[in-house]
Amino acid sequence: MDTVVAQPKYNLNEEEEKKLILREYRSLLRALKTKLKKGDKELIRTAFEMAVEAHKSMRRKSGEPYILHPIAVSHICVEEIGLGVRSSICALLHDTVEDTDITLEDIEREFGPEIARIVDGLTKISNVIDANSSQQAENFKKILLTLTDDPRVILIKLSDRLHNMRTLDSMKREKQLKIASETVWVYAPLAHRMGLYNIKTELEDLSMKYLEPDTYREIARKLAETKRERTRYINEFIRPLRDQLEKTGFHFEIHGRPKSIHSIWNKMKKKGVAFEEVYDLFAIRVILNSSPEKEKEECWKVYSLITDQYTPSPERLRDWLSNPKSNGYEALHTTVMGPQGKWVEVQIRTHRMNEIAEKGLAAHWKYKEGTNDESRFDKWFHQIREVLANQEADTVDFLQDFKTSFLAEEIYVYTPKGDVKMLPVGSTSLDFAFSIHSAIGSKCIGAKVNHKLVPLSHKLRSGDQVEIITSNKQRPNEDWLNIVVTAKAKTKIKDALKEEKRKIAEEGKYTVQRKLEGMGAAYNQYNIDVLTAFYKQASTLDFFYQVSIKSIDLKELKEFQVLGDKLEPPKPPKPVIEHKPEYNEQASNINRKDTELIIFGESSDRIVYNLANCCKPIPGDDVFGFVTTGKGLTIHRTNCPNAAKLMANYGHRVVKTKWAKNKEISFLTGLKIVGLDDVGVVNRITNLISGELRININAITIEAREGLFEGNIKVYVHDKEELEELVTRLLKLPGIERVDRYDTEEK
Repeated sequence: MDTVVAQPKYNLNEEEEKKLILREYRSLLRALKTKLKKGDKELIRTAFEMAVEAHKSMRRKSGEPYILHPIAVSHICVEEIGLGVRSSICALLHDTVEDTDITLEDIEREFGPEIARIVDGLTKISNVIDANSSQQAENFKKILLTLTDDPRVILIKLSDRLHNMRTLDSMKREKQLKIASETVWVYAPLAHRMGLYNIKTELEDLSMKYLEPDTYREIARKLAETKRERTRYINEFIRPLRDQLEKTGFHFEIHGRPKSIHSIWNKMKKKGVAFEEVYDLFAIRVILNSSPEKEKEECWKVYSLITDQYTPSPERLRDWLSNPKSNGYEALHTTVMGPQGKWVEVQIRTHRMNEIAEKGLAAHWKYKEGTNDESRFDKWFHQIREVLANQEADTVDFLQDFKTSFLAEEIYVYTPKGDVKMLPVGSTSLDFAFSIHSAIGSKCIGAKVNHKLVPLSHKLRSGDQVEIITSNKQRPNEDWLNIVVTAKAKTKIKDALKEEKRKIAEEGKYTVQRKLEGMGAAYNQYNIDVLTAFYKQASTLDFFYQVSIKSIDLKELKEFQVLGDKLEPPKPPKPVIEHKPEYNEQASNINRKDTELIIFGESSDRIVYNLANCCKPIPGDDVFGFVTTGKGLTIHRTNCPNAAKLMANYGHRVVKTKWAKNKEISFLTGLKIVGLDDVGVVNRITNLISGELRININAITIEAREGLFEGNIKVYVHDKEELEELVTRLLKLPGIERVDRYDTEEK
């Protein structure tokens, strides 16, 4: 792979730099060799010279010349995604409009409107964006708008992100966390949706390397240690299959491939098992040389040979030959019982399918040329266009909806006439109704799934045939938002509710107006805003609506002091915060670059902070601060379940924080203990905690069932070291199998 990776210490002189840039440029030309038509070389040369000139005084954080980044992005587009000359030109120019004096007009004059449009799509939003929405989410929305015109925008954007992730070492820690969170939150699912499995896997692994470095290193170490043993097992598994396939006359490749560190970690978390217990650390892949008309038949023949040799698990068969995913992915997956009683995943596909699996969208179009088939990809783009055209919601909500609607795996369901509809996993009858038409969705009262009556909230499965039942008296209500998962359904329901709310709110508006005038106060926007805030409503529409339905009692307005035309609310009482000093506006102004907050240190007397309930941080944890409206600073662990979402969507509100030593304050944290149910086990645990380690216990519950016990213990500790010492000591007690720290409050 020729991509440029930033070196930690960069020390080339000017002459060596020029040689390096030229070497990378020539390497790019070699990669493009088979795709060059007459005049293309000159165009690429022009783009290269334009980019070199524009970026000549710029350096990356690692110290290397900036131009190496666009060349590397171009290289990824060509080598790893399979894009061509025009995309390379766009990749070379992708940062020029935002970061240099070159304008879109210059690019259009030199290369024409198509390349200018793609570069425009790639140019980040630099102007001021509404402070309430996330800059990243807003930028992402713009990319999607361009994506539906030209998907190359997103493919080049993914190449850009991949190169940034590969060279993230030179960045500051908080920048690494923000970029890695954003990557795992948006870009990896998008790469998956585009069918770029290799890139998706690498993005997830690189994100994990920065977000959870210890776990990442630990799994990587264990993978390296077990490599020889795994290779031996793979060879033993493959040997009889290879013999059978050769006997039958197939032309094929067969090999084992390790699963990614990120997917192994996901399995460990999901199933609650240790590394040693994850059975599918690798998958076997069979790739056939088949002619297009025989592909399906030969894949099934190979499936038959494999399942003759090894017993399959029937519920683990995935047939994406008959129903390819909407990102074009086709394959047959099965899990079989291999030697030594181990389950092994086997993937069967042809060379064409393999290229689509690795190069995604670009390969998909290469094979589509000359056919009239409106592909599932095109349908997917059409659905996105529909949602974007109708989008007024808060951008972060939009991003969340986009993820669940368009980046999830999909199911295929049928209309009564047998037409196929693609919906994300988790869709309900109501989602299906809205996918047909918003008018049908709004009037939906139920559905028949496979001829049986089901409620609106019924979750659909692939292969279901669905008939929608409507009534003219039906109206959308608030609860529907909890039933649907698709962005289209959510948007339509919100629109209908807003309209209904607006009508009801009119009455409340007059009530407020009369009340204000009766008090001698003006009915103006300022006063309405003050009242909306006083009654803790999200918007003036909500305030009028609550007044109208009598949920708000306007008698409380007597508490206001009327000053001329203005209302002034009573001063709210000062919040009492345990161990928490007074809030100082200046100290928490996080617009200063690289603000460093030391919690429980000298500056702690100036900053109000709260510890997040979702992850209960304690001193010693890797943490970040998040500025919340009205509450000052909330401290989260960097591996908190909500961390990726917060850092990706509200990066501008994330503050770098670290702990200072303070042994006077204790923190509540929880441990889950699993072990063998034995006489005196509770006694041993409490003796160790309270007696030997002198740690205060806040609560303890122990349940025994069928020879095992599960204990939940809440204790007060000073810092992470003390907690780790406690965990180590507990694990040494006889019969204790596992000790895990709580991640969330509910447990």
